[in-house]
Amino acid sequence: MKERIQVFGRFLSGMIMPNIGAFIAWGLITAFFIPTGWVPNEKFGALVGPMSTYLLTLLIGFTGGKMVAGHRGGVIGAIATMGVIVGADVPMFLGAMIMGPLSGWIIKRFDKLFEGKVKAGFEMLVNNFSLGIIGAILALIALTGISPIVQILNSVMESGVDFFVSHGILPLASIFIEPAKVLFLNNAVNHGILSPMGMEQVKEVGKSIFFLLEANPGPGLGILLAYCLVGKGDAKNSAPGAIIIHFLGGIHEIYFPYILMNPTLLLAAIAGGASGIFTLNLLGGALTSPASPGSILAILPLTPIGSHVGVILGIIISTAVSFVVAVPLLKIFGKEGNLETSKEAVKDMKLASKGITSVTAPGKAADGSSEAAITKELGVIENIVFACDAGMGSSAMGATVLRKKLVAAGLGHINVVHSSVSSIPENAQIVVTHSELRERASHSNPNAKLVLIHNFLSAPEYDELVTELKNRK
Repeated sequence: MKERIQVFGRFLSGMIMPNIGAFIAWGLITAFFIPTGWVPNEKFGALVGPMSTYLLTLLIGFTGGKMVAGHRGGVIGAIATMGVIVGADVPMFLGAMIMGPLSGWIIKRFDKLFEGKVKAGFEMLVNNFSLGIIGAILALIALTGISPIVQILNSVMESGVDFFVSHGILPLASIFIEPAKVLFLNNAVNHGILSPMGMEQVKEVGKSIFFLLEANPGPGLGILLAYCLVGKGDAKNSAPGAIIIHFLGGIHEIYFPYILMNPTLLLAAIAGGASGIFTLNLLGGALTSPASPGSILAILPLTPIGSHVGVILGIIISTAVSFVVAVPLLKIFGKEGNLETSKEAVKDMKLASKGITSVTAPGKAADGSSEAAITKELGVIENIVFACDAGMGSSAMGATVLRKKLVAAGLGHINVVHSSVSSIPENAQIVVTHSELRERASHSNPNAKLVLIHNFLSAPEYDELVTELKNRK
């Protein structure tokens, strides 16, 4: 069951995460220009409705179809998604999450069925007309059949949320959210449930608390502060750096190993999350769009006028409660545990959540060579790509680290970017990625050299790569 939920969450995340920038753009326009915004402007505010109804929904549908059947799947996914959009009077994010992948699967099956059966010279004609005809049919089906079903599902979800809100028990959601974060089930919860409901609420009142239920950095911050005060050994020494990455960088998974070292700290995370939700609900703390990553630097710009006090106090109180609960738990139960072991556990769970199994032994590539070794001959190195599963968090950090090392070595002319391991740019000459992503990276760009690492932040392979590049120069 857990594995199925993780796969589902990973798929939902794949449709939302590449489009987070569009969500943030929409959220900023909402925060500034709606009648209750920072700078009310009727002309600019007119963008809010069409962007949520059409732009964001079509992007989700396109991305869902593309994940299944490439660009062709994305096009038919967008066509079919238009059917659910027209058939409803509310943003159809859930409908897009259904029609996008479904349409991609259908066109993929069609292409497979007719593979090798089209006469030479008629390929383009068949490809274009098949996509157009099937897309039109799916749009009509979505308009008349899928859209009403999705509206019913939305109503059920809203009723469930209304029950929590009207009974004053929304803070109890932390009982599920905080453990889910540590087990990497947060994508299914956040992008599959909370964000769509938040978008619906923004449409009605201009802001939503649902964007902060999972993104609140307070619970994790409190736990890391507790380690700074009463932690032991490596955990205590590394906690200050983890605080910066967590609170400012918004990469929450940095604190997961600290909880796994002492699972009783889940109580602190739940208490901090619940108190934060209670404060946000009481003081009207909310955001105008999803904050991704969950950094304070991303949260504050998306906070609408009149909600800053609630948001800031919600984060502070959740941090304080989490800290107060975590300190005695660390004193009583914190004598045992190993940070490196916990980090390995987090790595294994994260890989499991992404459907990846180990393909190499620690420290060696599949052929037995050093993971940092570059075995292919290249010309002048100009493009290095860092790749992780989503192409946003870990790879962005790793790219920054390597870029600084290259500049320090006088190799600042080398371009270092980050991307998803499934869509590595064709011009990549060297790809740096986690050893467990080796097969996917090789499939994504078979012509690039691979440098395999275990830790995106501090890998000895970085220095080895820089040294080799410097020697080549």
